[in-house]
Amino acid sequence: MTGLSRRALLASGCLLVNGAGFAQDRPTGITRPQAFPAFDENAAPCAPPPGRERSLVFAQDNDRQFMQGVAAGLSAAARDRGLAFRVATAANDPNQMIRHVREAKEQKAGAVVAAPINASTLAPALMEMIWDGGYVGTIVPPPAVSLLNAPQFLTGRALGDAAVSYIRSRLNGKARVVLLTHDTNQYLAQRFVAIRQALKELPDVSIVADISPQTVNKEGGYATMQMVLLAHANIDVVLGADTVVLGALAALRAAGKARPDQFLGGIDGEPEAVAELKAGTVYKASISLASPVFGYAMGQHAADWLDGRSIPQAMDILPTTLSASNITQYEADLADPGAVYRDRTRRDRYLKMYGNICYETRDRFVNFAWSSERRP
Repeated sequence: MTGLSRRALLASGCLLVNGAGFAQDRPTGITRPQAFPAFDENAAPCAPPPGRERSLVFAQDNDRQFMQGVAAGLSAAARDRGLAFRVATAANDPNQMIRHVREAKEQKAGAVVAAPINASTLAPALMEMIWDGGYVGTIVPPPAVSLLNAPQFLTGRALGDAAVSYIRSRLNGKARVVLLTHDTNQYLAQRFVAIRQALKELPDVSIVADISPQTVNKEGGYATMQMVLLAHANIDVVLGADTVVLGALAALRAAGKARPDQFLGGIDGEPEAVAELKAGTVYKASISLASPVFGYAMGQHAADWLDGRSIPQAMDILPTTLSASNITQYEADLADPGAVYRDRTRRDRYLKMYGNICYETRDRFVNFAWSSERRP
């Protein structure tokens, strides 16, 4: 074993079963924040996990387009690597997601990728899957053997800077702004720290609403914007995740409050947001996180884990500000994420990988809020 030594495990009260699995007082992973080195693609392989099916389950939070993109990437990778694949959608019910993960473990699924609804309540089920030898990948919150995150401050700053540039050039430096935040999610809060920081550069910008929708989907954005419009009938700028900003746009249109000079912008590069950009509507910017591309990468890592290969402990999905000049290439990349993954130059535009882990070193799973960024 190349993680904790046998002597260290015995001294700490952990016992080895058949030289591999953990029995009692199971490790809690890496809990102290740390930086990981660049991923070593040539790291030595280790033993594959015993008794796992060649299958991949996506524990999906809801059906928003961003998550549909993740599922599409995972499905393509599973097909390319000979893994059975299924989606278990929890419809925003955290208890349902816990059941889905535990069912995957009991059925000896080889891999689970989760988009947690409630990270703290899901954590025990994910750790059980890790201890049992399965691959666990998560989208942002820990625990996971391989965790994906975006540089959240950089992502938010990209959207904030795009909004500031528009307000300066088209709105004479003045704007009434609505922020549809995820501040209740500690893993995404830095996005909005960055957006607020950018907006402070303009003294005549007023944030009239700074609020987290109840659900992270179009319905949540629609309901929240309806409430905002009761107090503020004229809005110039709306910023947040694409899915909630698209809901806000629908509410503005329904109320007859959408104007050509408005700036609506989001994060995720969802297909509907891209369609709005191409049509030249009030939707002026989307910061892409290319979910089919990182979904494909996670599916490849799941298959590598089951084959006994070393995989990254963490992975950045790099933000891309979509514009008329790059949308065509972006759509081509999303349509064939496998081609992107196989082309190192194209892949590096979207992904950056860190650390190394495999089945035998799974005691070093990530159990802290990893980010490649230094917090401001």
